[in-house]
Amino acid sequence: MKDIQLHRNIGISAHIDSGKTTLTERILYFTKRIHAIHEVRGKDGVGATMDSMELERERGITIQSAATFANWTHTKTGEKDSINIIDTPGHVDFTIEVERSLRVLDGAILVLTGVEGVQSQSITVDRQMRRYHVPRVVFVNKCDRSGANPLRVAVMLKEKLNHKPCVMQIPIGLESNLKGVVDLLEMKAYYFEGDNGDDMIEKEIPAELVDQANEYREKLVDCCADYSDEVMEKAMEGEYGVDQIDKNLLKKVIREATIRLDITPVFMGSAHKNIGVQKLLDGVIDFLPCPTDVENKALDLDNNEAEVILKSEDNAPLVCYAFKLVNDRYGQLTYVRVYQGTLKKGDMITNMATGKKVSVGRLVRMHADEMVDITEAGAGDIVALFGIDCASGTTFTDGKNHYNMTSMHVPNPVIELVIEAKNRDDLDNMSKALNRFTKEDPTFQVEVDKESGQTIIKGMGELHLDVYIERMRREYKCDVTTGAPQVAYRETITRPAKFDYTHKKQTGGSGQYAKVVGEMRPMAVEGDQEKVYNFVNSVVGGRIPKEYIPSCDKGFQSCMEAGSLIGFPVVGIEMEVQDGAFHPVDSSDMAFQVAARMAFREAFAKAGAQILEPIMKVEIQTPTEFQGGVVGNVSQRRGSIVGTSEELGMTTITAEVPLSEMFGYATDLRSMTQGKAEFTMEFCKYLPVPKNIQEELIKKYGDKVKARA
Repeated sequence: MKDIQLHRNIGISAHIDSGKTTLTERILYFTKRIHAIHEVRGKDGVGATMDSMELERERGITIQSAATFANWTHTKTGEKDSINIIDTPGHVDFTIEVERSLRVLDGAILVLTGVEGVQSQSITVDRQMRRYHVPRVVFVNKCDRSGANPLRVAVMLKEKLNHKPCVMQIPIGLESNLKGVVDLLEMKAYYFEGDNGDDMIEKEIPAELVDQANEYREKLVDCCADYSDEVMEKAMEGEYGVDQIDKNLLKKVIREATIRLDITPVFMGSAHKNIGVQKLLDGVIDFLPCPTDVENKALDLDNNEAEVILKSEDNAPLVCYAFKLVNDRYGQLTYVRVYQGTLKKGDMITNMATGKKVSVGRLVRMHADEMVDITEAGAGDIVALFGIDCASGTTFTDGKNHYNMTSMHVPNPVIELVIEAKNRDDLDNMSKALNRFTKEDPTFQVEVDKESGQTIIKGMGELHLDVYIERMRREYKCDVTTGAPQVAYRETITRPAKFDYTHKKQTGGSGQYAKVVGEMRPMAVEGDQEKVYNFVNSVVGGRIPKEYIPSCDKGFQSCMEAGSLIGFPVVGIEMEVQDGAFHPVDSSDMAFQVAARMAFREAFAKAGAQILEPIMKVEIQTPTEFQGGVVGNVSQRRGSIVGTSEELGMTTITAEVPLSEMFGYATDLRSMTQGKAEFTMEFCKYLPVPKNIQEELIKKYGDKVKARA
């Protein structure tokens, strides 16, 4: 069995075009997992190994996270370590791929570029890493590009992400003169020579870099001194040299502080030019946690969902978590992370969501879209199962214990499209495709409009839905047409309103009677938060019998699905039932549900109802000469500028713009800036729409609401 201390589960995450997939390709090359390097947008027509989908190779972007495994022999210690690697997308539209990967990883490499440094999606990815307490090292990539300044990027880490950077290297040369790096632990220079940088040559530090190396060595020791009394004593005595402080002590301190998320080691180089990758791999082994360094928790279903800490041991009872599903030509492939115990081919395992036992027919390790059959997997392994029917986020055990892992965060969709099959013959294929995609991706949702019978797909952005529509055409030969994109509006109220409603119906025999009295109040709605409704029961003296209180709650909740302004979900409402009345014969569960629904509508009409729209955080990078036109265009789109910064003739504009105004923006931006600008967009918060737009929306959706009423 493997030594779990020599095992790493890492992800590679970053902003778009920071070089994640290129870095993964180099890691696979240097670990001898592949024997030839292919570029993301290479002219050989092969494309990067990890971009296995045809669409990814065409567009030069990563759409699905891809898993692989490799072995690395540490260049200094000679230790042979095994690494599971997941390459994740940079586009915010595919954010669920990053969420589900980070949920099962022990550590991560955050890739930043040496020119732009921390960008908008870097901030999002960093927030996701914090959510799952994932320790990370930073690799400052593209140090060979014009304007690169990796040491400034280390400062940005502190200013923009609130990290405590620990610079592990300084570059030897920059831009086109980038030759290698100086290792501040070893205080040696490393050059990367040979056809693909295969030969890592150790030399003395060049004379012109000695002073800078000593300065950053002192900073590294001072950083460690905050977490070690022994290092603190040495530093106070002015001892900073390699011969004065044991490098193994510094390594140990940096590793422990990194795992606690106190500091972030910073490495640098150029993946494209094959500089610094081997030293980064050493850093992954030295500073990122093995499975036993991380505390993983499950909920004990036999003990009121009490938290249980899982043991990363092969001989413990099995607990594994299905974090990603892929349906391909062979059937459903389920990616699982084994947290404890051993998973063997032929084992019977229990699906904790359904209680059903399933057999492990085929067990494989994934290398992008290639499979390697294995007979067993132990604690800390990331593998895939074939032919297991389950949903994303399912926990499997061997049946000896009833544990469930906590689920991952799934953001709500912000855009929707009406979709129709062009031919009746394609309906079946469209249905199969939609079923598969919704199972694979929790942020891709499908619903059928009750009035019109139209199929509506929902997602995280235009690119997200475009990719799925294109995949339907290619993978299912299903030609579809789409309607205009629709924004996921919300409805809420601005002031409290009383309700007093009596429901009476007498039609011979037993009738219906229920009375509810109370108040509707607004609650603060922050961003994308889940808490959008609250129910308060203040009824005393049995004015409404206890068995009918849940009926009132149910009636109110049914009204939250569609408001009376434009028929969109209602958020931020607290309903308090204060009084009521019942009839010993005529009152029923249904009578109180109807009374609650009518009371809700009555109060909603008096409570200053308003429409909320999703506001997107937009980051635009444009040559400074076009800044005026770009800012003016953002203002025309009802956007507000949050900040601007200028660097080397490029201006970065951060703005908050309503999603409804962002359709077709990519085309406008290209024509405004001669194709030189680019932008990224992610959901920020919900805000009220202006009064004139609210009136337009009510006119537009009025018929839909009347039909429902």
